[in-house]
Amino acid sequence: MTGTAATGGQIRLLTDTIAAARAEGRAALIAYLPAGFPTVDGGIEAVKAVFDGGADIVEVGLPHSDPVLDGPVIQTADDIALRGGVKIADVLRTVREAHAATGKPVLVMTYWNPIDRYGVERFTAELAEAGGAGCILPDLPVQESALWREHAAKHDLATVFVVAPSSKDERLATITAAGSGFVYAASLMGVTGTRASVGAQARTLVERTRATTDLPVCVGLGVSDADQAAEVAGFADGVIVGSAFVRRMLDAPDEAAGLEAVRTLAGDLARGVRTGAATTR
Repeated sequence: MTGTAATGGQIRLLTDTIAAARAEGRAALIAYLPAGFPTVDGGIEAVKAVFDGGADIVEVGLPHSDPVLDGPVIQTADDIALRGGVKIADVLRTVREAHAATGKPVLVMTYWNPIDRYGVERFTAELAEAGGAGCILPDLPVQESALWREHAAKHDLATVFVVAPSSKDERLATITAAGSGFVYAASLMGVTGTRASVGAQARTLVERTRATTDLPVCVGLGVSDADQAAEVAGFADGVIVGSAFVRRMLDAPDEAAGLEAVRTLAGDLARGVRTGAATTR
């Protein structure tokens, strides 16, 4: 097999966290929240709140003006953050403070353009200095990723690529061989958002992906409650939840209520991933 889990500081923390969840007979809970939403300080507190509620790993989103893979909920949060003036420095501060407060793995999820404009060497060096575990890069083609992967490896940062149900087996092997940390399996075609059902194709995608790699395979897109988390935990190494957390923040009457809402949701989801003890890992 290819794409075996890397060792080292922050990548090791990431893979050890997923392995520790597996040792407990459960999937890891991975939460997503955009930096700068509802404010930079509020976003930092939200990340701490989901960790406090039971998340194992958090993805901090880098708000982008053209989030083509994100649904309306995350687009709304990104717009609020951008109108508030969020900068890459604020994303890095979010990573730094959340990791320092919890000691847990914090990744950045971002489109490629902001990193390209900021400078790959600068971004990877600063993310590593902030204690970041790596990046999820949904729109960076593997065949164009050599420069990123070179600098990410130098700074011990995971490179998490996204696979989809439409990915052919040969393509899956190419993607997983280039990645590190874990593989992000999109449960269905389309943009992020909550769904009534995660879909059977997610299980098939996990099985197909596992045939190409020893890396953990974590499923995102569509998971919004404990029952869905339990379902996905039955066949994946990690359950990724984003829009449901952002929706709780958007619907809250004030920031304090929003923090309590995401903490509570994290607790519900954490119980869900424990209920759905995987038998196929």
